[in-house]
Amino acid sequence: MTFVNPPPEAIRELLKRVKTIAVVGLSPKPDRPSHQVARALKRFGYHIIPVRPGVTEILGEKAYARLADVPETIDLVDVFRAPAQLDAIVDECIRLKIPALWIQEGIVNEAAAQRAREAGLIVVMDRCLYKDYVANL
Repeated sequence: MTFVNPPPEAIRELLKRVKTIAVVGLSPKPDRPSHQVARALKRFGYHIIPVRPGVTEILGEKAYARLADVPETIDLVDVFRAPAQLDAIVDECIRLKIPALWIQEGIVNEAAAQRAREAGLIVVMDRCLYKDYVANL
């Protein structure tokens, strides 16, 4: 079975509903796509939580090593990690009861995405959150 993203209207509603986005793999380097996307999302009014081991702060926000370390409610996890790392991220999202998972453009792991969806998460895969925001809101 091939993974299919939610329809555009469902993605639009998700982006309107979300307030806090944990960005897994957010780079502290300004030239990296994860940094550029997170910076733009912050400008759009989202609260960004960096999730990256080995750093204490990115974009003026406290960084955490793992999703489980984040002390506040997460509405959406935006992933900038290799497809092979998605299984562990999905496990953590399911365990933490995070409602939505966004797997960035160019990252595909159909089995992990399907497992997340079967656990009740809204899942968008192989799409750019920034591009969808600009196109839909």
